[in-house]
Amino acid sequence: MPLLSIDNVSISFGGVRALTDFSFTLDRGELVALIGPNGAGKTTAFNLTTGVYSPASGAITLDGKRLDGRSPVQINHAGIARTFQNIRLFGQLSVLDNVIVGFNRSAEHGLLSTLLRGPLFIRERRAFMERGMELLRTFDLTDRAHHLASSLPYGDQRRLEIARALATDPKILLLDEPAAGMNPQEKSRLMDLIRFIRDTFNVGIWLIEHDMNLVMNVSERITVLDHGETIAVGSPRDIQSNPKVIEAYLGEPIE
Repeated sequence: MPLLSIDNVSISFGGVRALTDFSFTLDRGELVALIGPNGAGKTTAFNLTTGVYSPASGAITLDGKRLDGRSPVQINHAGIARTFQNIRLFGQLSVLDNVIVGFNRSAEHGLLSTLLRGPLFIRERRAFMERGMELLRTFDLTDRAHHLASSLPYGDQRRLEIARALATDPKILLLDEPAAGMNPQEKSRLMDLIRFIRDTFNVGIWLIEHDMNLVMNVSERITVLDHGETIAVGSPRDIQSNPKVIEAYLGEPIE
Protein backbone atom coordinates (compact mmCIF):
# COMPACT_ATOMS: atom_id res chain seq x y z
CA MET A 1 0.00 0.00 0.00
CA PRO A 2 1.43 3.43 -0.92
CA LEU A 3 2.13 5.84 1.92
CA LEU A 4 -0.07 8.51 0.30
CA SER A 5 -2.92 7.50 -1.97
CA ILE A 6 -5.28 9.85 -3.79
CA ASP A 7 -8.11 7.99 -5.52
CA ASN A 8 -10.35 9.56 -8.16
CA VAL A 9 -10.63 12.92 -6.42
CA SER A 10 -12.73 15.67 -8.03
CA ILE A 11 -13.62 19.22 -7.07
CA SER A 12 -15.40 22.12 -8.76
CA PHE A 13 -15.47 25.87 -8.16
CA GLY A 14 -18.46 27.82 -9.45
CA GLY A 15 -19.48 24.95 -11.67
CA VAL A 16 -16.00 24.67 -13.22
CA ARG A 17 -14.12 21.41 -12.65
CA ALA A 18 -10.73 22.18 -11.12
CA LEU A 19 -9.78 18.50 -10.82
CA THR A 20 -11.46 15.50 -12.42
CA ASP A 21 -10.91 11.95 -11.12
CA PHE A 22 -7.37 12.76 -10.03
CA SER A 23 -5.37 9.79 -8.74
CA PHE A 24 -1.85 9.79 -7.36
CA THR A 25 0.42 7.74 -5.09
CA LEU A 26 3.61 8.51 -3.19
CA ASP A 27 5.84 6.36 -1.00
CA ARG A 28 8.30 7.40 1.66
CA GLY A 29 11.58 8.33 0.02
CA GLU A 30 10.08 9.01 -3.41
CA LEU A 31 10.68 12.32 -5.19
CA VAL A 32 7.81 13.05 -7.57
CA ALA A 33 6.81 16.17 -9.50
CA LEU A 34 3.40 17.52 -10.49
CA ILE A 35 3.54 19.84 -13.50
CA GLY A 36 1.22 21.48 -15.99
CA PRO A 37 0.32 24.86 -17.49
CA ASN A 38 -1.03 27.66 -15.30
CA GLY A 39 -4.51 26.83 -14.08
CA ALA A 40 -4.07 23.10 -14.62
CA GLY A 41 -5.08 22.28 -11.03
CA LYS A 42 -1.69 21.65 -9.41
CA THR A 43 -2.09 23.80 -6.31
CA THR A 44 -5.69 22.60 -6.00
CA ALA A 45 -4.30 19.06 -5.68
CA PHE A 46 -2.02 20.26 -2.86
CA ASN A 47 -4.88 22.11 -1.17
CA LEU A 48 -7.05 18.99 -1.24
CA THR A 49 -4.24 16.87 0.17
CA THR A 50 -3.56 19.30 3.03
CA GLY A 51 -7.20 19.94 3.98
CA VAL A 52 -7.60 23.46 2.62
CA TYR A 53 -10.40 22.06 0.42
CA SER A 54 -12.54 18.95 0.76
CA PRO A 55 -13.08 16.85 -2.37
CA ALA A 56 -16.55 16.50 -3.84
CA SER A 57 -15.76 12.84 -4.52
CA GLY A 58 -12.93 10.39 -4.12
CA ALA A 59 -10.67 9.54 -1.19
CA ILE A 60 -7.28 10.59 0.20
CA THR A 61 -5.44 8.26 2.57
CA LEU A 62 -2.13 8.37 4.44
CA ASP A 63 -0.83 5.12 5.89
CA GLY A 64 -4.24 3.64 5.09
CA LYS A 65 -6.14 6.27 7.12
CA ARG A 66 -8.59 8.67 5.47
CA LEU A 67 -7.51 12.30 5.35
CA ASP A 68 -10.29 13.91 3.33
CA GLY A 69 -12.59 15.90 5.60
CA ARG A 70 -9.88 16.52 8.20
CA SER A 71 -8.54 19.98 9.03
CA PRO A 72 -5.11 21.20 7.88
CA VAL A 73 -3.84 20.93 11.48
CA GLN A 74 -5.04 17.33 11.77
CA ILE A 75 -3.45 16.46 8.45
CA ASN A 76 -0.15 18.03 9.50
CA HIS A 77 -0.24 16.00 12.70
CA ALA A 78 -0.88 12.88 10.59
CA GLY A 79 2.39 13.50 8.76
CA ILE A 80 2.05 15.90 5.82
CA ALA A 81 3.80 19.29 5.71
CA ARG A 82 3.97 21.85 2.92
CA THR A 83 5.49 25.08 1.73
CA PHE A 84 3.70 27.68 -0.36
CA GLN A 85 4.26 29.42 -3.67
CA ASN A 86 4.12 32.73 -1.79
CA ILE A 87 6.41 32.46 1.23
CA ARG A 88 4.47 32.41 4.50
CA LEU A 89 7.00 32.98 7.24
CA PHE A 90 6.35 34.81 10.50
CA GLY A 91 8.35 37.83 9.41
CA GLN A 92 8.52 39.52 12.81
CA LEU A 93 9.75 36.40 14.57
CA SER A 94 13.37 35.34 14.55
CA VAL A 95 14.65 32.69 12.17
CA LEU A 96 15.03 30.28 15.10
CA ASP A 97 11.52 30.99 16.42
CA ASN A 98 10.05 30.25 12.99
CA VAL A 99 11.53 26.75 13.24
CA ILE A 100 10.40 26.36 16.85
CA VAL A 101 6.84 27.04 15.72
CA GLY A 102 7.10 23.79 13.76
CA PHE A 103 8.25 21.86 16.83
CA ASN A 104 5.33 23.15 18.91
CA ARG A 105 2.96 20.55 17.47
CA SER A 106 4.76 17.95 19.59
CA ALA A 107 4.81 20.13 22.74
CA GLU A 108 3.48 18.65 25.97
CA HIS A 109 3.20 21.88 27.98
CA GLY A 110 -0.17 23.59 28.04
CA LEU A 111 -1.34 27.19 28.11
CA LEU A 112 -0.96 27.58 31.88
CA SER A 113 2.62 26.29 31.85
CA THR A 114 3.39 28.68 28.99
CA LEU A 115 1.92 31.70 30.78
CA LEU A 116 3.65 30.87 34.07
CA ARG A 117 6.90 29.80 32.38
CA GLY A 118 6.68 26.53 34.30
CA PRO A 119 9.41 23.85 34.46
CA LEU A 120 7.91 21.79 31.60
CA PHE A 121 7.71 24.84 29.37
CA ILE A 122 11.32 25.78 30.14
CA ARG A 123 12.60 22.23 29.48
CA GLU A 124 10.73 21.93 26.22
CA ARG A 125 11.69 25.41 25.09
CA ARG A 126 15.36 24.60 25.70
CA ALA A 127 15.05 21.30 23.82
CA PHE A 128 13.27 23.00 20.91
CA MET A 129 15.98 25.64 20.70
CA GLU A 130 18.69 22.97 20.54
CA ARG A 131 16.81 21.01 17.87
CA GLY A 132 16.07 24.22 16.01
CA MET A 133 19.75 25.15 15.87
CA GLU A 134 20.58 21.68 14.56
CA LEU A 135 18.02 22.11 11.78
CA LEU A 136 19.29 25.59 10.95
CA ARG A 137 22.81 24.17 10.79
CA THR A 138 21.60 21.69 8.18
CA PHE A 139 20.28 24.60 6.11
CA ASP A 140 23.32 26.86 6.70
CA LEU A 141 21.25 29.40 8.62
CA THR A 142 22.81 29.28 12.09
CA ASP A 143 24.53 32.65 11.67
CA ARG A 144 21.11 34.22 11.11
CA ALA A 145 19.26 32.35 13.86
CA HIS A 146 18.41 35.51 15.81
CA HIS A 147 17.70 37.76 12.83
CA LEU A 148 14.13 38.59 11.88
CA ALA A 149 12.86 36.18 9.24
CA SER A 150 11.76 39.13 7.11
CA SER A 151 15.38 40.34 6.92
CA LEU A 152 16.63 37.23 5.13
CA PRO A 153 17.45 37.24 1.41
CA TYR A 154 14.80 35.59 -0.71
CA GLY A 155 16.63 32.29 -1.20
CA ASP A 156 17.27 31.98 2.55
CA GLN A 157 13.59 32.61 3.26
CA ARG A 158 12.74 29.71 0.97
CA ARG A 159 15.14 27.45 2.83
CA LEU A 160 13.78 28.60 6.19
CA GLU A 161 10.23 27.77 5.11
CA ILE A 162 11.36 24.25 4.19
CA ALA A 163 13.19 23.92 7.52
CA ARG A 164 10.06 24.96 9.42
CA ALA A 165 8.00 22.38 7.52
CA LEU A 166 10.53 19.66 8.39
CA ALA A 167 10.35 20.67 12.06
CA THR A 168 6.86 19.12 12.14
CA ASP A 169 8.52 15.73 11.45
CA PRO A 170 6.51 14.90 8.32
CA LYS A 171 6.33 11.64 6.41
CA ILE A 172 5.60 13.61 3.24
CA LEU A 173 6.73 17.10 2.26
CA LEU A 174 4.85 19.11 -0.37
CA LEU A 175 6.89 21.86 -2.07
CA ASP A 176 4.83 24.39 -4.05
CA GLU A 177 7.12 26.10 -6.59
CA PRO A 178 10.18 26.29 -4.31
CA ALA A 179 12.34 27.75 -7.12
CA ALA A 180 9.99 30.69 -7.79
CA GLY A 181 11.96 33.94 -7.78
CA MET A 182 15.35 32.26 -7.53
CA ASN A 183 18.33 32.98 -9.74
CA PRO A 184 20.18 30.13 -11.55
CA GLN A 185 22.75 29.68 -8.78
CA GLU A 186 20.05 29.47 -6.12
CA LYS A 187 18.13 26.96 -8.23
CA SER A 188 21.22 24.78 -8.57
CA ARG A 189 21.67 24.78 -4.78
CA LEU A 190 17.96 24.04 -4.36
CA MET A 191 18.25 20.91 -6.50
CA ASP A 192 21.00 19.61 -4.23
CA LEU A 193 18.98 20.58 -1.15
CA ILE A 194 15.86 18.72 -2.31
CA ARG A 195 17.83 15.53 -2.88
CA PHE A 196 19.58 16.00 0.48
CA ILE A 197 16.26 16.42 2.30
CA ARG A 198 14.84 13.27 0.77
CA ASP A 199 17.90 11.21 1.65
CA THR A 200 18.57 12.68 5.11
CA PHE A 201 15.04 13.00 6.47
CA ASN A 202 13.61 9.94 4.68
CA VAL A 203 10.51 11.78 3.52
CA GLY A 204 8.48 11.48 0.38
CA ILE A 205 8.67 14.73 -1.60
CA TRP A 206 5.88 15.93 -3.89
CA LEU A 207 6.98 18.91 -5.93
CA ILE A 208 5.12 21.51 -8.01
CA GLU A 209 7.51 23.47 -10.17
CA HIS A 210 7.55 25.44 -13.44
CA ASP A 211 11.31 25.26 -13.88
CA MET A 212 11.62 22.25 -16.16
CA ASN A 213 15.38 21.94 -15.72
CA LEU A 214 14.89 21.47 -11.98
CA VAL A 215 11.96 19.09 -12.47
CA MET A 216 13.77 16.89 -14.97
CA ASN A 217 16.92 16.73 -12.85
CA VAL A 218 15.42 15.83 -9.46
CA SER A 219 12.22 13.91 -10.20
CA GLU A 220 11.96 10.13 -10.37
CA ARG A 221 8.41 10.28 -11.67
CA ILE A 222 6.25 13.08 -13.08
CA THR A 223 2.49 13.57 -13.26
CA VAL A 224 1.18 16.11 -15.76
CA LEU A 225 -2.14 17.93 -15.39
CA ASP A 226 -4.02 19.96 -17.98
CA HIS A 227 -7.41 21.56 -17.30
CA GLY A 228 -7.77 19.47 -14.15
CA GLU A 229 -7.16 16.12 -15.85
CA THR A 230 -4.13 13.85 -15.77
CA ILE A 231 -2.69 13.62 -19.27
CA ALA A 232 0.57 11.79 -18.57
CA VAL A 233 2.49 9.92 -15.87
CA GLY A 234 6.02 8.66 -16.34
CA SER A 235 9.75 9.14 -16.02
CA PRO A 236 11.33 12.48 -16.96
CA ARG A 237 12.48 11.00 -20.28
CA ASP A 238 8.97 9.75 -21.08
CA ILE A 239 7.38 13.08 -20.19
CA GLN A 240 9.81 15.13 -22.28
CA SER A 241 8.76 13.33 -25.45
CA ASN A 242 5.05 12.86 -24.70
CA PRO A 243 2.95 14.50 -27.48
CA LYS A 244 0.07 15.35 -25.11
CA VAL A 245 2.45 17.14 -22.74
CA ILE A 246 4.08 19.09 -25.55
CA GLU A 247 0.67 20.10 -26.89
CA ALA A 248 -0.51 21.23 -23.44
CA TYR A 249 2.50 23.51 -23.05
CA LEU A 250 2.77 24.78 -26.62
CA GLY A 251 -0.95 24.95 -27.37
CA GLU A 252 -0.77 22.96 -30.59
CA PRO A 253 -0.39 19.28 -31.52
CA ILE A 254 2.94 17.95 -32.64
CA GLU A 255 2.93 16.57 -36.20
